[in-house]
Formats: sequence, C-alpha cells, structure tokens
Amino acid sequence: MDGQDTAGGALEPQQQAWRAAFERFAARHPERAAAADRFIEFVCRHADAAHRELAIGHLTGSAWLVSADGRRVLLTHHRKLGLWLQLGGHADGDADLARVALREAEEESGLTDLVVDAEIFDLDCHAIPARGAEPEHFHYDVRFVVRATGSERFTVGDESHALAWREIADVAADATMDASVRRMARTWLEANRSA
Repeated sequence: MDGQDTAGGALEPQQQAWRAAFERFAARHPERAAAADRFIEFVCRHADAAHRELAIGHLTGSAWLVSADGRRVLLTHHRKLGLWLQLGGHADGDADLARVALREAEEESGLTDLVVDAEIFDLDCHAIPARGAEPEHFHYDVRFVVRATGSERFTVGDESHALAWREIADVAADATMDASVRRMARTWLEANRSA
C-alpha cells in the first residue's frame, strides 16, 4: 500500500503521517501489531478520519497524563461512560493527534506546563454506545504520554464526575479498571522499570 489507499488512490498527507506513526508503534510494540494494522486500514480508507462527522467512527486523541515523578496518572471519572479513564477527546479535524491529546489534557484537567511525547504510547479501538440521535460508532483512540511539569492541582471540568491522581502500580493491579487503562499502566511500569 505504499502511498496508496486500499481503493488504489493516492493517500493524502495526513493519511501518510498517520500510517507512518502507526507503523512506528507496531515496530516498537510487535505484540500490538494487529491493533496498529486495524488503525492503518481505517486511516487509509478515510482521509476524513479525524472528523467526528465520519459516522462509522473517527480518530480521537488521549493523554496518559503522568505526574512529574512518573508514579501517578491522572484519571477522569467520565460523565457519559461512568468509568475511570484517561483524559482525551475528539480530534475535531486536527490531524496532529499528539496536539489533540495535549489540548484535551489541558482542557479536561485545567493543568498547565504539560509536555506531550511525540510517539504513540497506546492504541485502542472501542465502541461508543448510541446516545440520543448519535448511532453507535467506534473511537480509534490514539494515546500519548503527557507529563505534568508544573503544579498538579487540577480542576474538574464538565466532562467528568471527578478527577484523581492514582498510583500507576495500583491501576495496573485493579481488576475493576477498564482493560485498556490497565494495559497502559502495565506498559508504563515495564518501560520505566529500569529508569
């Protein structure tokens, strides 16, 4: 598929950038290659993948927001889903998903002095239930590490019931947590074991 979408047409620049990022992720995490392949297939079919108007699903950007010491992660008790999750949201047409993750982290936490890592930390495709006039659809969630470098005093926004700093080791061990959040906690702990 070098430079072409699955229908044989040329890929737009954002599709090429997304595909390259997903390929780098798969090279770093071969055990997650199938997830990366699913994302690659999706973005190669949909040049408008970053637009929420794409009814079957769309790209979203999320932040694995870690404390300065790397021991805690800021989670939100999501108002619509009723789960403790990472911060994040819709790309709203922004093809730079790291920037989306940083923007969402700032908006949802009120924190400043945040720094986003350039490379993808995790990928997760999940169904979003139908709500009102919006049908069930998929979020192709691209997750980045965002680091708190200043104050860790957050503000709870409209999209959350609550926010909380949680010990990452506790999140990894908590069987009641969302499976993808636990996966990110284990990935973080493994990557930072020798650091």
